[in-house]
Amino acid sequence: MSDMNNIQEEEKSSLEWKAFLFIAVVLFPVLSVVLVGGYGFVVWMLQVFVWGPPGIHG
Repeated sequence: MSDMNNIQEEEKSSLEWKAFLFIAVVLFPVLSVVLVGGYGFVVWMLQVFVWGPPGIHG
């Protein structure tokens, strides 16, 4: 029974490392680009349709 638990722990550890690397290398960079790009797009569209270009108006 001890061998079975040991194998499961090794598999669990391996899966945890794979999940961590996926999150750190793929998910966070992709989410960062999407969030920053989305924010920039929203500000751009607001400037086009609502606020107008930045600067002194008058």
